[in-house]
Amino acid sequence: MKRRFSLPSPLRSALALVFWVGVWWIISLIVNKQVLIPSPPAVAVRLIELIKTSDFHISVLMSVLRITAGFAAAVLLGIISGVLCAKFKTVDTLLSPLYNVIKATPVASFIILALVWINKELIPVFISALMVLPVIHGNVKQGIIETDKQLLEVAKIFGFGRRKTLKTVYLPSVLPYLTAGMKTCLGLAWKAGVASEVLCFAAYSIGNKLYQSKVYLETADMFAWTVTVILISVIIEKLLMAAVDLSKKKSKYDRNKRPEKSV
Repeated sequence: MKRRFSLPSPLRSALALVFWVGVWWIISLIVNKQVLIPSPPAVAVRLIELIKTSDFHISVLMSVLRITAGFAAAVLLGIISGVLCAKFKTVDTLLSPLYNVIKATPVASFIILALVWINKELIPVFISALMVLPVIHGNVKQGIIETDKQLLEVAKIFGFGRRKTLKTVYLPSVLPYLTAGMKTCLGLAWKAGVASEVLCFAAYSIGNKLYQSKVYLETADMFAWTVTVILISVIIEKLLMAAVDLSKKKSKYDRNKRPEKSV
């Protein structure tokens, strides 16, 4: 039986990217109006020009700090609330309506309300956290609920303490749920965070630059800043997944490591 030839995953991804850039280029040629749909070369040239300016670096850095802070805060709070709701039914009953409201309310409504409540520079942090929190909470809670009850019984029989049970039973069960949630939410955090920057006119932010591009009909700039958001989101996701993989390998190494016997 012949083995089917398969391209490496990075090459497949690169070909898919080339395909969609080609589609974008063809649409740009058909429309033939740079103010509506600029061509990929025009956007690339403009992006290189922007990268050479200090304003670009400051705006990107401030957006990364705001959105990453919101994401990190949501992950921490989501883990805590997920654990509490999985362990205590009263807490779950109390917090469930709140999370349902957060999931059902449009992002724009929260942004407008936040403009009344808090400083506009902190709104992207708040909105990013708010959009990520329910997903992390739900995934952590589900991971704890789905933990193998037989493994918990074995841990109890062998007299595992809370710390060892957490490390050897709960953590391996919850980590895949948490990792999937973080991977899903990273893009969501960026979309919500940049949208809030657009609406609250946050100083030195990607969202503010997008708004200015729209006002002055600088479509190439708008596309360039959008590409920047996509690239940053992908880079941070890769770094996050690399950190998770490293943590898994270290945990596996620690479990396999055996103490030396004394003679």
